[in-house]
Amino acid sequence: MSAGRWLLRAASLAAALGLWQLLTSLDVNLWLRFEQFPTVGEVASAFADRVGTGPYWQDLGHSLRRIGVGFVLAAVLGVAVGTAVARSRWAADLLGPLVEVVRPVPAIALVPVAILLLPTNEQGIVFITFAAAFFPVAVSTRHAVRALTPVWEEAVLTMGGGRARVLFSVVLPGALPGIFGGLSVGIGVSWICVISAEMISGEYGVGYRTWQDYTVVDYPGVFVGMTTIGALGWLTSTAVELLGRRATAWLPRPAARTGGRAAAARTAVPRTAVPRTAVPRKEPVA
Repeated sequence: MSAGRWLLRAASLAAALGLWQLLTSLDVNLWLRFEQFPTVGEVASAFADRVGTGPYWQDLGHSLRRIGVGFVLAAVLGVAVGTAVARSRWAADLLGPLVEVVRPVPAIALVPVAILLLPTNEQGIVFITFAAAFFPVAVSTRHAVRALTPVWEEAVLTMGGGRARVLFSVVLPGALPGIFGGLSVGIGVSWICVISAEMISGEYGVGYRTWQDYTVVDYPGVFVGMTTIGALGWLTSTAVELLGRRATAWLPRPAARTGGRAAAARTAVPRTAVPRTAVPRKEPVA
């Protein structure tokens, strides 16, 4: 990414913070009420105070561990179930209806189920995180596998490859872009649900601490929690996207819009490079 784009993004964020500071410092009350909103300076001061304490990092560690365990389980099982449903008629008949029936249910609505089934709140929060990420990964994998052209599979089978060779050499590599699309969506939904689950039944975590700040009317603390959640979500989503780009580096990339024609012209094959003997000449008819 160019320096100009980085500067534009930084300027956008700075403008939003500046507008926030202006509206809150002037106590603007035009339909939207900013007189009780904390200013940027108050939130920054509260954030500096929290960062230097142990409970802040303890809550951070709990939330990250819950996200890590739940998301990894969802990634493994989501890819496995999505691939099985797309490749096997039996799996589609047995698992497909279950996935489609449970998928519309919001993951946060499964909190009572987690409380009834699992012995501890910690396991229940991990279950909610897993459920939030599982369905986007499974559905994206299913569509990606079904969209693969059968020519690649037929080529491997023609050369003597078996089912395992087709799966690991054709199906999974070809479906990687769709799989990572589901993973990118899943990590964002996981953060939404883990924070909500921590607010409802958690004992530690960023969501639990944010809700506690709200109950004691510590609004700067609430915004510290919101800022932390946003930063964690952005960092984890960026990590998933970077991993996806690394895993699919062998795929062709679209040319950038700026300079796209110049790049295409540089990569085009000149006419002189085509041998004249490549085009057969027609013999005259007697």
